[in-house]
This record gives sequence, C-alpha cells and structure tokens, in this order.
Amino acid sequence: MTKSKVDYSDLVEALQQGDENKARDLINEIIPRLEDYLCVVMNAKRTAARECVQQAFLDVFEQIRKDKIKENKYIFSYFIKSCRHEYLRYSKREHKFKYEEEALNNLYEPEEQIKNLLDKERQRILKECLEELQEKSKTFIEYFIDKPDATTEEAKEEFGLTGANVRTRKSRILSRLHHCYKRKSNE
Repeated sequence: MTKSKVDYSDLVEALQQGDENKARDLINEIIPRLEDYLCVVMNAKRTAARECVQQAFLDVFEQIRKDKIKENKYIFSYFIKSCRHEYLRYSKREHKFKYEEEALNNLYEPEEQIKNLLDKERQRILKECLEELQEKSKTFIEYFIDKPDATTEEAKEEFGLTGANVRTRKSRILSRLHHCYKRKSNE
C-alpha cells in the first residue's frame, strides 16, 4: 500500500516560485483527497464537494499568493479546514432557499435566456420576411421548412420541376430571405 502524502509544503513553494508543472502535479494529487474528505467526513454529494474544494482552493491560493501562509508544512491542514468551512457555508446557502423541484426545472441560465430571446426575435423577423415573398415562393420554401429532410427528388415530384430548378429556386429564395433578415435585423 502506498503511503499518502501529508506534507504539501512543496505546493506552496511551487506556487510561489511559479513552477507550474510541479504545482499542477501536486494539485492533481490534493484535490481528489479534499473532495473525498468532504464526501466521507461531511457527507457531501460529489458535485457539492467539487464545488467547495474548488472555491476553498481559490481562497487558499489567494492566501499563498499574498504570502500569508506562515507554516508551509501545515498547508494540507489549512486546505482541510478551508474545505470544511466552505462546505458549511455552501450547505447553509443551499438550505436557505428551498424550491420545489418543478420550479427549478423551469429556471434558465442567463445565456439560455438571451438565446431564447434571440430565437424568438429571429422567428419574428423570419415570419415577416416570409410574408414579403410571393405566394408561389412562400409555398415552395415552406415545404422545406416543414420538411427539413426533404430531398431534391421529393421536391422535384412535389412541384413538377427539374432537380436543377429546385436547387436554383431554393437558393434564390433563401438568398432573398437572408437579405430581408439582415435588413430587418438592422432596423
């Protein structure tokens, strides 16, 4: 059985001296141990443990960077305490806000909210541009919108055109829609 390392004073020195390779190796060794500590001793879920260890590590790293660590040989103990305190803060925050599971499922991240708004705006503009098309062109392109996997062969049979005419008409209509969209999105 291999003996687990307890003295991580090398990590403090590596971080202070900018030895990235040595620091990375030691960090890759210490982080799983800290996560396991929170899971076993504090009964944390694995995701919560990862989150808390990451935050605690950032806090300790800041202390190392500011040269606030007095005894390098006790850095592992310092990490343990920081992780434990971070988990207790995390646990307190989690229990402060109790939501129903269904309410949580309807929450969106800010980037998703922006994406949804943009998608709605794009749909509105596309609808306006479709309305500007002649009825024949509108019917033609709506066929491809309704059946995105439709082949040229299927469209050829549907509209009584040659394959080349289907591709040309589709290309021209898409070009008109593209220019209309650019014009309307800049208004």
